[in-house]
Amino acid sequence: MIDVSYLDKIIQKVKQVVENSKEEIYGLSENARQEYERAKRELEQVKTEIKEIIEDVDRLEKEYIKARIRLVEVSRNFKLFKEEDIKNAYEEAHSKQIELINKREKEKLLRNTREHLQRYLKNLEMTIKRSEELIINISMVIKILNNELSTLSDKIGELKQFQALGLSVITAQEEERKRIAREIHDGPAQSLANIVMRAEYILKLMEVNPSLVKDELLTLMELVRKSLADVRKIIFDLRPMSLDDLGLIPALRRYIEQFTKDYGIFVELTVLGKEYALDSTLAIAIFRIIQESLNNVRKYAGATEVVVKLEYLPDRINGTIRDNGCGFDVEKVLADKEGTAFGIMGMRERVQLLKGKFEIRSKIGRGTEVMFFIPVKKDNKSGGN
Repeated sequence: MIDVSYLDKIIQKVKQVVENSKEEIYGLSENARQEYERAKRELEQVKTEIKEIIEDVDRLEKEYIKARIRLVEVSRNFKLFKEEDIKNAYEEAHSKQIELINKREKEKLLRNTREHLQRYLKNLEMTIKRSEELIINISMVIKILNNELSTLSDKIGELKQFQALGLSVITAQEEERKRIAREIHDGPAQSLANIVMRAEYILKLMEVNPSLVKDELLTLMELVRKSLADVRKIIFDLRPMSLDDLGLIPALRRYIEQFTKDYGIFVELTVLGKEYALDSTLAIAIFRIIQESLNNVRKYAGATEVVVKLEYLPDRINGTIRDNGCGFDVEKVLADKEGTAFGIMGMRERVQLLKGKFEIRSKIGRGTEVMFFIPVKKDNKSGGN
């Protein structure tokens, strides 16, 4: 006889995962709304600047024509004018020409910026709409979980359905992250790259009057390049593209390399056994467990070294993450259900939903060791590699 209270605990954990996902998506939606308002204000400012610069261009065109007429008049009747008058007429015409060229280039840049902001706002509107739809769907899932809980004692067979639901929740969460990553990659990242290209093109205009634009453009390029790097890092955190393209181990090596570079914590990855390709659900589960473990090390452990070990066996994957940090009281942390407990419960839940086992060993002053194994069935092995 299956203990229904145990099923109750499991479903409560799934509800927590779903509710956390809802909060994350809500946060993304709110961020998108704030970014929409910011971009909208920026667009209005750009429109105002375009209007002003168009007026400046019209004024300068008239002044330039007037200066050209004056120059032609002086040139044709140079005997009637002093050398200084001729020189002043030439300098006046040349100055108006340069100023007009600069204003036209600035007008062109502002128009391009306006077009980019309009496209960006449209993409943000779509993101906000999709996030709202997803929040509604997740709310329905939570409601379904609450309703079904009362009938579990009479429907033991629904245990398998629950497991499938848990896996589908995780899969849906990962698919959403993958979609968001793709949208950011195709949107802001591409836009930033385009801005850099345009900035490099504008540098060529330094030949006209380098003292006015060189320093400003160099600073702009550096800021944009940094923004581009930040966006790409966000993409990798949401969904490491290399996990789909190259597999679990290359994706882990890349993540660990960046982790060590960013936080100065030495991480050693050891792979035992003959590596084989995994089903995407298993691969992302293992990746997220290691990622969450390293994040906990960074936030709480105060460690300087971490050893990550993966062992490929024919029927399962064994994993260990061990650090030399300060350690903690596992039972106390899990009882509080705050801070790092959420991450630990998430890791445990991933493993349990995949019919594996998860364990944490830690003592204060003696570091922490996270251990798990996940069974690998023939159906969960992917062809290739």
